[in-house]
Amino acid sequence: MIRHLLAVVCLAVAVLIGPEIGYVLDLIPGWDTVKSCITDTGHAAGDTIRLLDLQELSRYNGQQGSPGVYLSILGQVFDVGKGHKHYGPGGSYHFFAGRDASRAFVTGDFTEAGLVDDVSGLSPAQILSLSEWLSFYNKDYILVGRLVGRYYSETGEPTEALKQVESAMAEGLELRAQAEADKQRFPPCNSEWSSGKGGRVWCSTQSGGVQRDWVGVPRKLFTPGSSSQRCVCVQSSGPSSSQQLRDRGDLDSPNLQEYQDCPSLAESCLLTD
Repeated sequence: MIRHLLAVVCLAVAVLIGPEIGYVLDLIPGWDTVKSCITDTGHAAGDTIRLLDLQELSRYNGQQGSPGVYLSILGQVFDVGKGHKHYGPGGSYHFFAGRDASRAFVTGDFTEAGLVDDVSGLSPAQILSLSEWLSFYNKDYILVGRLVGRYYSETGEPTEALKQVESAMAEGLELRAQAEADKQRFPPCNSEWSSGKGGRVWCSTQSGGVQRDWVGVPRKLFTPGSSSQRCVCVQSSGPSSSQQLRDRGDLDSPNLQEYQDCPSLAESCLLTD
């Protein structure tokens, strides 16, 4: 899990703007270990970074007579000319050409109102997903410069808006790591349903895609402050994840509830409610 988290951190850092985000990621446990993964995003030391304004970027829309096809994400401008059939006129993604439509990459709103660079109001998890898009474009296309406006100043320096995005990405990384830890502690159950037999949930050493050396027993896990629930497998012997010295595993963890008419330590439960 730690190795996975470090890889995610490296991904988010490498596709952003290098050392400028260190002040945020220094707050994440284990960040010192991954500082060496910070790399420049396509500009060698001493290179002049090309700066484009909105008007200039709009010329790169792939239309007849335009100088090429560019798009921008969080102020980073990419030449997507080799994907002209996708980004040029008539292409499935032509609406991205000649603009920064960062918000639409997350929301899927491809109307004029949605094709904007403003990502304020999005969740940290949603903003974190933009790092994966940046990774894709850095890998498959050429980074040609920075867009002057919301995320970069007229001198090419990061703006406060970009620093806020970086902070949200750091928070998204922490939330993702916590979600992964929760999944390891309480893996999802296996489940099945048929019109003749009804529903059943059960645990195994690989339920929910989490491989482990224990099976566990099914329990309902409730989200605090919400009525939503999901079936998870709970370790029923040995010390708990909170290191309490009891031989009941995590059975006494809060927000867990047994299934009605199912033996407490059964590895499979029929759904009767």
